[in-house]
Amino acid sequence: MVTKISGSHVLITGGSSGIGLATAVLAARGGARVSLVARDARRLEAAAAEVGAGTVTAFADVTDSAAVVAAVARATGEHGPVDVLVTSAGTAHPGYFAELDDEVFRTQMNVDYFGTLHAVRAVVPTMVARGRGHLVLVSSTAGLIGVFGYSAYAPAKYAVRGLAETLRPELAPAGITVSCVYPPDTLTPGFEAENALKPPETVAISEAIKPRDAEHVAQAVVKGIEKDRLVITADVQTAALTRAAGLLGPYVRTTMDRTVRKVRKSGTHG
Repeated sequence: MVTKISGSHVLITGGSSGIGLATAVLAARGGARVSLVARDARRLEAAAAEVGAGTVTAFADVTDSAAVVAAVARATGEHGPVDVLVTSAGTAHPGYFAELDDEVFRTQMNVDYFGTLHAVRAVVPTMVARGRGHLVLVSSTAGLIGVFGYSAYAPAKYAVRGLAETLRPELAPAGITVSCVYPPDTLTPGFEAENALKPPETVAISEAIKPRDAEHVAQAVVKGIEKDRLVITADVQTAALTRAAGLLGPYVRTTMDRTVRKVRKSGTHG
């Protein structure tokens, strides 16, 4: 069953800013009933005003499964069962592996993976009961290939990818499509905070990649939903990785290693 944005209830976690908000705006323009879930009440209300009248907001920290269930209940009470779930809540904390606190690794997994898992588990039962639905799990290009400086973030996004790939065959017989999104560096408030934490080697690697704006990624997400694409990308490099990661991996890793050596030779690394 092909997913149609028009007339659907689209629920987006992390919907108060960045890719989530941009996707919400496009979904609303396409005729969807939109619900936003996020943990900042002030930004939620501002986001709802931007998305448009009728937008439902639900305050919840995605790391709290009970809070997510309550948020979904509030949204479904207003807009009916969720037709499309977009799990865009996430955070990235780069740094040198040996210098990161254990809590950083826990937080990355709790927000990026368990935050995704909690939302999925909250909506899947009604999707199964209705025999239709679309899950859109947001991973990252770093969920396709390891990147210097992302030892806490990348494993969480690999886990999101693994969840999507595992759920796809299990839920397909129930009429549920499972897509996974692999955004490149994207210009969001979170990206600005992330840049302040990057080791010099990571900065040098990132300079080879042009960051996209949130609206560009959101357009890819909405288009991917309506075409029932299992893999959704927003740039040529990531698209190539998804198709030929096994072949391109050695080249990408060699290029990355060369960049790291160059930075360290310059003496600017931490």
